[in-house]
Amino acid sequence: MQKWRFTVNKFKLIVLGSFLILFAGCAGISEEYSGGVSSEPTDKSTAAKSDDQTLKVAFDQSINSLDPYGAHNGEPSTVLASRQIYDTLVIKDGTDYKPRLAEEWKEKDANTWVFKIRKGVTFHDGSPLTAEDVKYSLEQQVNSEDSPLTVLWNDFEAVEATNDHTLTIKTKKPMGTMLSNLSLLFITPADSKNDDFYEKPVGSGPFKVESFVPGESLILTGNEDFWDGAPDLTKLEFVNIPETAARLTALQTGEIDVTWTIPADQIAELEQAEDIEIIKTPSYLYYFNWFNSSREPFDDPLVRRAMWHAIDTKTIVKDLFGETGEVMSSPIPKEVFGSSDMETYAYDPELAKELLAEAGYPDGFSTSMMWSNGGGPQILQLAETMMSYWSEIGVQVEPIQIERAEWIEKLVALDWDMDLQTNSVITGDGDYTLGRLYISDANRNGYKNEELDKLLIAAKETTDQAERQKLYNQVNQIIWDEAVGIFPLELKQIAAIRTHVEGFKPSPSDDPEFRYVSVKK
Repeated sequence: MQKWRFTVNKFKLIVLGSFLILFAGCAGISEEYSGGVSSEPTDKSTAAKSDDQTLKVAFDQSINSLDPYGAHNGEPSTVLASRQIYDTLVIKDGTDYKPRLAEEWKEKDANTWVFKIRKGVTFHDGSPLTAEDVKYSLEQQVNSEDSPLTVLWNDFEAVEATNDHTLTIKTKKPMGTMLSNLSLLFITPADSKNDDFYEKPVGSGPFKVESFVPGESLILTGNEDFWDGAPDLTKLEFVNIPETAARLTALQTGEIDVTWTIPADQIAELEQAEDIEIIKTPSYLYYFNWFNSSREPFDDPLVRRAMWHAIDTKTIVKDLFGETGEVMSSPIPKEVFGSSDMETYAYDPELAKELLAEAGYPDGFSTSMMWSNGGGPQILQLAETMMSYWSEIGVQVEPIQIERAEWIEKLVALDWDMDLQTNSVITGDGDYTLGRLYISDANRNGYKNEELDKLLIAAKETTDQAERQKLYNQVNQIIWDEAVGIFPLELKQIAAIRTHVEGFKPSPSDDPEFRYVSVKK
């Protein structure tokens, strides 16, 4: 008899008119972190709360869609919004998974999972949430032709609502990523099929949609009937302020109350403000520079390794990012399940030149690198610094900075030579990045490797987490040795809040929950 359970156990920097400040040990930075998204507040303050419980938030990316199954699914901004409006069956908390809409679950057999759906939960329109709604939501995700997350469900076979509060999911093979996948499955009503539903969607989360202007603003109101207790906030506003300087000015003047992803060279000024608090935590966010392995010369691993040996990642991180960054030793951040600890590529420009000569490029070559506006903190400085290093081994790089919509189109079409970007392993599980982006069928960067595919599939199909880690160690070694990309640094999450904000807890996956946040007098 299976028991019901709640858990599954680079010195040459290009100065662009700004002075980069190292801030190790500065006062005013707190380091609160529990390793994941918490389902409970960190503390309860006894300070008097303001009658006006309105919070204004500015993320560093615009919210363009509220569709949790569409083309923007997986975009940090869409996940951020979804986390407030909808709910999920389970939620990741540190290294564990805790109940949300699913009170309990069990593995009936290797290919069958049964979930008990919480009773008494209603959507924002008052209709009850049942297993049929969960079934509909999962089928929407699995059958979506637009979502980049559909690949996570390749082993899905069927889902059945046995009754109003029992859901059975069958898989073709054992699925060790079931709970991590479900932590990103946002539940919508089974009748939410009309085209305009996501203009003002209905969910069962702690906040209701009052208005939404894609790319500009999202205004939410507190859901007094939320199954786990009404949020303190009566209104939650997300505003789009694309420029970092303007966003931080808005924080200093009180136009907004909360923001995060703060560049290292902006922290010292914020620290001087008595009414602003800086919070620093680890994150699942990191930088990488992919090579298009389907194009010459990056189809040759010798060239890819040469490009990595040509840059001094340790100096880049130290002098450009300070304590906001850390040199990576794996293709995914160390806080993510499935990461490994491998030897970093040594800065050796002479070796880089030798590798280029061996590959047939003794005089170097010309190429290009693209990135999107707002693609990450200090991305322009990072790009120009890397290009400066490459010029010393004879590689001339054309910079291509474009708007995010065009960047996504070119990225998916493999219409690029090199791509510089940040990525967040939103689920905290290696499969979200490794299994989704590096398996050959995905063809996200032109790199294909049958041995890698077998390892990735095996890691997805076993529910033995220790075995999954062993498999991911092999996966990471292949991606690292083959230099499928350059993985220079992982980023710490730097958030800034007005001191009247209480209960805010950053999320390592860039999607903090605001249900426990309040505003004091």
